[in-house]
Amino acid sequence: MKAKILVSACLMGFKVRYNGSDKPLVACALERWQREQRLVTHCPELAAGLVTPRLPAELAGGDGSAALEGEARIRESDGSDVTEAYLLAAWLALKTAQENGCRFALMTDGSPTCGSQKIYDGQFQGKTLPGEGVAAALLRQHGIEVFAEHQLPALIRRIEELDEEAA
Repeated sequence: MKAKILVSACLMGFKVRYNGSDKPLVACALERWQREQRLVTHCPELAAGLVTPRLPAELAGGDGSAALEGEARIRESDGSDVTEAYLLAAWLALKTAQENGCRFALMTDGSPTCGSQKIYDGQFQGKTLPGEGVAAALLRQHGIEVFAEHQLPALIRRIEELDEEAA
């Protein structure tokens, strides 16, 4: 069986980002994986009932792992605490990945949910720092390899390695 990949809906061209935009990632590999029915397109925030558009949200006091432990919060730009909704988003992403047999995830970097390499610093000034969002952290804790969109070449290599081993 070919490895499946949970992929952020915004990377597949769906206008689900906080500001109502998408962040389409155009790549031959994605088109091929779509034909091979490997991709599981998912937006954790929409699954958790958040609307589009919505206020920007950032992690404050730590990254996604810290938020999962109750040591960091997710706040919107108006100061509202939306941690619980984003934690639900993370758990729904994990559930979707597990139910579909995903070994990998390709997610939008910078997001308090999907960021896997960087997150915003919680000050709403556009500054990032190394870290991961709540869904990326939870997926990794459960053995799913998470890649940011700029890491697509590395994901392609991992998929090719597994395909060669299975052949």
